[in-house]
Amino acid sequence: MLGLAPKSTLINVPELISDYYTKIPDTQNVAQRISFGTSGHRGSSLLTSFNETHILAVTQAICDYRKKVGISGTLFIGMDTHALSYPAQLSALQVLAANDVDVRIGKDFGYTPTPVISHAILTHTTDATAPQCDGIVITPSHNPPSDGGFKYNPPHGGPADTDVTDWLEARANEIMENGLDDVKK
Repeated sequence: MLGLAPKSTLINVPELISDYYTKIPDTQNVAQRISFGTSGHRGSSLLTSFNETHILAVTQAICDYRKKVGISGTLFIGMDTHALSYPAQLSALQVLAANDVDVRIGKDFGYTPTPVISHAILTHTTDATAPQCDGIVITPSHNPPSDGGFKYNPPHGGPADTDVTDWLEARANEIMENGLDDVKK
């Protein structure tokens, strides 16, 4: 029989979600800026390193990038079971809708494994003349339960290369520094 998880490993989910919506990052504090690792940004709302401000800025940066490079097909967005995934998806959907991006999500806001998003991108960009598709995967992968993650997958279906993530990171930080004035919601 399995025992209960030790209290030291549990997180306070209401606090985590409250901090997602209420904490405002200090753009002068490097630990609270947007920083892309393997194709995405990760952090915790408890540390003000992953919250609504970050997601609104990164999503607008993705919309700006799509426009810059001519991606006009469907954007597939999936999420995992981490506590911050659902709030992040809701925030992203607001920005994507305001930017007139055609979006597909899992039925009933269901959980979507990363490979499903990659597969959707590749199977919906079957013709070289068709609009290219891309995706967002909301997952911190193997990181702790208190973390959130937000990854961008371009039309090749895999993780974004550093030239893309460097551009997204710079643009998203610029958007945050400007008080989210460039964010369409």
